[in-house]
Amino acid sequence: MQRKTYFAVGLLTLFLASSLQATNLDSLLNELENTILQREHYHQQKLEHILQLKQMMQKETNDELQFQLYYQLEEQYESFNYDSAFQYSLRMYQLAQRSKRPEWIALSKIKLGFVLLSSGLFKEAIDTLHSIDSTVMNKKLLSQYYATLARAYYDLADYNRDGYFSEFYLKVGNRYQAMACRLSDRATSEYWMHEGLKQMKMRQYSNAKEAFSYAIHHFSLDDHAFAIAASSLAFVYLQLHDTEHAMEMLIKAAIADIKSSTKETVALRNLSQLLFEKGDVKTAYRYIKIALDDASYYNARHRKIEIASILPIIEGEKLNTVERQKKVITGYAIAISGLSLIAIIFLVIIFTQMKRLRRAQQQIQQAYQSLTQTNAKLQEANKIKEEYIGYYFNVTSEYIDKLERFQKDVHRKLVAGKTEELKNMLANIDLKKEKEELYRNFDMVFLKLFPDFVEEFNKLLKDEHRIILRENELLNTDLRIFALIRMGITDNEKIANILQYSVNTIYTYKTKIKNRSIVPNDKFEEYVMHINSV
Repeated sequence: MQRKTYFAVGLLTLFLASSLQATNLDSLLNELENTILQREHYHQQKLEHILQLKQMMQKETNDELQFQLYYQLEEQYESFNYDSAFQYSLRMYQLAQRSKRPEWIALSKIKLGFVLLSSGLFKEAIDTLHSIDSTVMNKKLLSQYYATLARAYYDLADYNRDGYFSEFYLKVGNRYQAMACRLSDRATSEYWMHEGLKQMKMRQYSNAKEAFSYAIHHFSLDDHAFAIAASSLAFVYLQLHDTEHAMEMLIKAAIADIKSSTKETVALRNLSQLLFEKGDVKTAYRYIKIALDDASYYNARHRKIEIASILPIIEGEKLNTVERQKKVITGYAIAISGLSLIAIIFLVIIFTQMKRLRRAQQQIQQAYQSLTQTNAKLQEANKIKEEYIGYYFNVTSEYIDKLERFQKDVHRKLVAGKTEELKNMLANIDLKKEKEELYRNFDMVFLKLFPDFVEEFNKLLKDEHRIILRENELLNTDLRIFALIRMGITDNEKIANILQYSVNTIYTYKTKIKNRSIVPNDKFEEYVMHINSV
């Protein structure tokens, strides 16, 4: 009798705990929905803070304070927008080099490496991090350095997902993570975050759970740090087969990501996958679309690829749901077709539902087209990158050979005392010809990628203003400016640096061409971006 009582009490306790947990998840999901409605508000807050920092930077001339402002701007952009984060980490590095401060150089390279790996540029990130002189760093910075190296190898292992190289990268990452832990103070949240990640990657999930939980409950984490800890803890719960607690942590992480306006994130993507597995296809689809928007805004290549592997599955299930609804409605229509008044009522209902179905199918088709366009852009970007890496190395190799021959000639003439011949040789260097050759090589590679560019570009201009190239001329300055824009280089200052013109000159060239076009000036560059590659 007593055993039956204990058993009944146990069942009741389990039922009440499950009910409370379900209620808690519903409450958290409601909070997440309300936070999503405020996404634009948090986004504008972030932009306003960044604007304030930029205004302070414009007035600052002191190197120390200017470096700190660059650092703060890089921190703001770090998980918000790759292009801007990359630019400010470069500015940090350039200022550090000018100031000849070894610790600044190390810090700026760590930041540059982190930005590169956040965007999926793993080789570039690892090369940058390995170029740092670790002897100039203090204990805290050295811990950050090893943690960033570990993150690079961990992300590379996750991206590869094979049986050999991933394990190798994990071992390297674990070694660096252990070094970061040893250099961290146990009384800080950084130590417990490092320890939790190390234990998680070593598949010691119970230890990882304790470490991340300690970091969350014993330290006042900001939204971004909390989101990282909660997302990591969610992964640990999944490995421990505790789906409910994993969902709870992912919801909290997603809320924190939105409040901190973090775009380089995984919480909402992983939450959508769990919701999809639980059968909530509608919510899962909405969340995965938001995750894709964030990844596109940040320009995280590997995140977009990860989302692209999940989105079609959710879209397919959503389409199946629509088809099942369509079959049910059609069955009802056949069953009641013999009843006049009731049939009319049901026909109205069916007509309304069919309109909704068509709208839903149109939305799915639009989403599919958007995904196809995204994949096409990724393929085009990879092709451009491959071509221009080869072009870069060829041109660099040629110039190194020229410099080597030039060095030998100069040395020979100096040793021989032939100063007049040396002056004549220097006078005969034709920099203009070298520059023209460089542009011609660029033109050849670009036209290999976009063979119809000149023809399609001329279609955007009025007949009397179409560009006619001279004999043996591949591109002229007008075409070269918009060729760079087609490759994704839209900043006037960058274009000016590449073509060795002033920014005003570039602006004048662009304005002249736009004024001669048959399309609105503000849409001209958008039309140029639609010129297809091979």
